[in-house]
Amino acid sequence: MLGVFSSAIVSPPDELVAAGSRTPSPKITAAALVNRFVQNNGNAVSVQVGDHAQLAYSHSNESALQPRSFAVKDEIFCLFEGALDNLGSLRQQYGLPKSANEVLLVIEAYKALRDRAPYPPNHVVGHLSGNFAFIVFDKSTSTLFVASDQYGKVPLSWGITADGYVAFADDAELLKGACGKSLASFPQGCFYSTAVGGLRSYENPKNKITAIPAPEEEFWGATFKVEGPAVFAATK
Repeated sequence: MLGVFSSAIVSPPDELVAAGSRTPSPKITAAALVNRFVQNNGNAVSVQVGDHAQLAYSHSNESALQPRSFAVKDEIFCLFEGALDNLGSLRQQYGLPKSANEVLLVIEAYKALRDRAPYPPNHVVGHLSGNFAFIVFDKSTSTLFVASDQYGKVPLSWGITADGYVAFADDAELLKGACGKSLASFPQGCFYSTAVGGLRSYENPKNKITAIPAPEEEFWGATFKVEGPAVFAATK
């Protein structure tokens, strides 16, 4: 799965900008990145959302235990990869039918977060049990919400393209070829929300998250780490 968002939606993380500046490397534009994804993945679907966001996904090389899904409801677009162990109880919590899958559940959870302020976003993600990564884009408010499970079982990476778009993908190699060293593994147990102003740990939302510049020989340009008793380090 792939999501790319212009600076009108997401301010490129300073740490990833710095990593790319410190070690200049080839990059391509967001449009070229999406085209590459579509060309490299059979039966890929690409969706343009307004002028500043694009989502793409494919079931090619999909894990049977961690399937990918896509849904749109009330101008909320969601890409989901993985499986929730507590899907049944969450369906009851959000008043959803038994036919509702993970991607519809996440959309409903996001709507609760958006419409029941000040509902803490860390509670929304913290209630999800299982292996997952998802990208939610709310077209009506131009809000982006991205999260990874506590143990990083579903890989998720983010980086900056040549034209300053922030890209999220489950394929690190795809982003490496597009973002150069402006690239990092999305930290496990964390969420990124433009509504709350950036990257947070959902288990320790008050703990600061710092980015450590990676050595030149590393795949990543930086590694994000949650300070405090619970530390989630992005490794490759």
